[in-house]
Amino acid sequence: MRYLVTGAAGFIGAAVADALLARGDAVLGIDNLNAYYPVALKEARLARVSENKGARFAFAKVDFADHGALDAALVGEQFDRIIHLGAQPGVRYSIDNPRAYIEANVVGHLNLLEVARHRQVQHMVYASSSSVYGGAEKVPFSVEDRVDHPLSLYAATKKADELMSETYAHLYRIPLTGLRFFTVYGPWGRPDMMVWMFTHKILTDQPIPVFNHGEVWRDFTYIDDIVSGVIAAVDRPPADDGALKAGGSTTPHALYNIGNHRCEKLTDVIAVLETACGRKAVIDLLPMQAGDVPRTFADIGAISHDLGYAPTTSVDLGIPRFVDWYRRYTGL
Repeated sequence: MRYLVTGAAGFIGAAVADALLARGDAVLGIDNLNAYYPVALKEARLARVSENKGARFAFAKVDFADHGALDAALVGEQFDRIIHLGAQPGVRYSIDNPRAYIEANVVGHLNLLEVARHRQVQHMVYASSSSVYGGAEKVPFSVEDRVDHPLSLYAATKKADELMSETYAHLYRIPLTGLRFFTVYGPWGRPDMMVWMFTHKILTDQPIPVFNHGEVWRDFTYIDDIVSGVIAAVDRPPADDGALKAGGSTTPHALYNIGNHRCEKLTDVIAVLETACGRKAVIDLLPMQAGDVPRTFADIGAISHDLGYAPTTSVDLGIPRFVDWYRRYTGL
């Protein structure tokens, strides 16, 4: 089977492409290689994915928010399913750069829905986010919960993606699955994310910013567990049978949380990082940052029941693995 994977140079996209290739599938990856974080890291991920894969891996540099460029890049290309992981990420960046999120996450998502529609693909899995839950106080977060009050534009664009997908599943009966990712970390991760930033600052004796005066909890999910969930999802398209799906739709559209089902206090995770780095952190306690949320916690009952998803990596295992990789990658 051949897959179109968007965001193929990204953290999750590269890992998913690698897993598909490892099991013998073919992948057409696309990415615009923008400079939101260092392009050299994205190129290194691509080099790792493409190594010794021959014709089973192809890559095209294209901005999927530009429908003309996307259509041109896909001329003559065949694929059976789409895994749409490309997006403009980051809650905090959306405060100062809102248009980047509308272009990539709303217009870009629509363009991929149109590709799925006109190509009549078997299934499209797409990335949503735990950010859609906003400041919800009920925990753990369930896909059955109302998510009408996003706290950032990033979260609003991901909610918009879910709504557009529901419309396309209803109008065109396209099998679609949205995955609400919870705080992904691990080797080959993103420099703008907490585990990477804190590791760098601890190893270079810089203070780490801890918002809400340390009263922050996150559901940290290791990359290998995320990949297993994405693969399980793409292998199981929701049926067009009128039955109620996870997330509440009766169309062929399902929504799942993909997390670790553990709510870790940030200060406890910092302690694990300190042990892995072999030195103490200098902590700078700060107020809550605009657009951020105090807590995330995934109810993974639906994805476990429907797809057999079972995360296996706690932060006690995953954090040291990341730190080991980071030291090798950076030489620190």
